[in-house]
Amino acid sequence: MKRFYLIFFVALFSVNAQVEYSAESSLLINAPLYYIDFANYKSNVAEKTRLDVFIQVPYTSIQFIKKDNSFLAGYNVTLTFYDKDKNNILFERSWKEKISSNDFTQTISRSSHNFSYRSFDLNPGNYTIRCILEDTDSRRAATREFKFELKKFPEALAVSDIMLIAEIIKDPGGDRIVPNISKTVSNKTSNFPFYFDIYSDKEQQVILEYHLLNLKSNTTTKQMNPQNLKAGSNTIYFTIENTNFKLGDYIIKVLVKDSDWKDVTSTQKQFYSKIFGFPNSIIDLDKAVDQLIYIASPDDLGYIKDAKEYDEKLDRFLIFWEKKKPNPKIEENPILYEYFRRVEYANKNFKGFGEGWKSDMGMIYITFGPPNNVERHPLASNSVPYEIWDYYDLNRSFIFSDQTGFGDYRLVNPDYSRWPGYRQ
Repeated sequence: MKRFYLIFFVALFSVNAQVEYSAESSLLINAPLYYIDFANYKSNVAEKTRLDVFIQVPYTSIQFIKKDNSFLAGYNVTLTFYDKDKNNILFERSWKEKISSNDFTQTISRSSHNFSYRSFDLNPGNYTIRCILEDTDSRRAATREFKFELKKFPEALAVSDIMLIAEIIKDPGGDRIVPNISKTVSNKTSNFPFYFDIYSDKEQQVILEYHLLNLKSNTTTKQMNPQNLKAGSNTIYFTIENTNFKLGDYIIKVLVKDSDWKDVTSTQKQFYSKIFGFPNSIIDLDKAVDQLIYIASPDDLGYIKDAKEYDEKLDRFLIFWEKKKPNPKIEENPILYEYFRRVEYANKNFKGFGEGWKSDMGMIYITFGPPNNVERHPLASNSVPYEIWDYYDLNRSFIFSDQTGFGDYRLVNPDYSRWPGYRQ
């Protein structure tokens, strides 16, 4: 067992090649990560609705180049607006973002981001929006598509979409709001701030009812707040305090009631809670514990799974990874991030009859990382499709064959005793 751990950690820092996908895929390898969010607002243009688009790009997702005493990076953003069924392109907008930093540590910090914001006045209705983000230097690109409905706001009383707040920066010129575009909070979040607009045709008092719903446990936290509205647009800031977020999906809902306590309108937003300091790909604690099978000993894995309560299991999970830190003095754990990056990659790329991380290819990829060379034979004559993965630094090769023809590649003559928790 100790030899297995040694192999994993050597592979973690020594192998740099990128494995090929075992079947045709449109997935772009190492595409830059970015977050995007949309919000409906009442427009100042008659018969239109304002759509605000927010984009957040982590510095770690783009490539910085050193020039003189600075580090420079950039990326291009292209937004294409289609009709609902993508039969017609309505219009397209592109822009460039440039970033400069004098601090190298900032360019590799997971807490450093660049923000973009654009606003559009459009006809209410349903749209498909495609966003392409391309790294200027590496030319790596990521494409995402969204279905989005632009609401038509009634004149009497209406409410915009909700925007989550990541941070409020105190400034001599006034407070600056940093939006939470990734729509994530963590188990360390104690206060949950957000804002929205209410549009009223007159001065009036309403009751705002806030519901914080945990979709996994189906539990709700409710708070109420009377609000005096002026005629026109009213921006409402509210913070739900003393929160205790668990890992998983949540909804924040705002219900607007009139002075007679009748429901008038509402708005809601879905977001999710993560573990502080852990990758966003971890969205289920039980599954994340199961995925430790290639790095945890049976005793460690059993100890974590034996926890009776959620909080106890989370504590044991965190302690396990704390012990894996190569440098206990720093907050970030590169082994943790690399391990779950491999898990996420396996899930996206090695699709057989189950989840990618459970497959034979996933097992080898997560354990040893990307191979130095991949020899593919998808249409071999007199043979089933097969691949050979070579790890030169480890002097090892692995052969996978697809006996079914459905992309379920399995190790040829595996030595089951070498793989802890090998699936049956």
